[in-house]
Amino acid sequence: QVQLVESGGGLVQPGGSLRLSCAASGTIFSRSMAWYRQAPGKERELVAHINSGGYSNYADFVNGRFTISRDNAENTVYLQMNSLKPEDTAVYYCNSLNWPKFSWGQGTQVTVSS
Repeated sequence: QVQLVESGGGLVQPGGSLRLSCAASGTIFSRSMAWYRQAPGKERELVAHINSGGYSNYADFVNGRFTISRDNAENTVYLQMNSLKPEDTAVYYCNSLNWPKFSWGQGTQVTVSS
């Protein structure tokens, strides 16, 4: 079973940037991968996804601020987040876009606050 480990979160001021990483313990090159987030008291939501060929798509709220990418050789997925807003505060997770999903990792906390 592939294990997912997210990292790169932290505390950042509004307007700042973070780069999240998701390292998979096994091969994911054939899977469409996605970043999700869950804010306190809210359901988990899709942020962005990328297929094996590098085609990506984003939730409307991203509005050009985030970029998802992947390194198939390293089994890693990234999320570059710029122009962060307080409403981006959440725990960010990566996983397969489609079923069956992998076991969820612990996520990485992103807090946007002045």
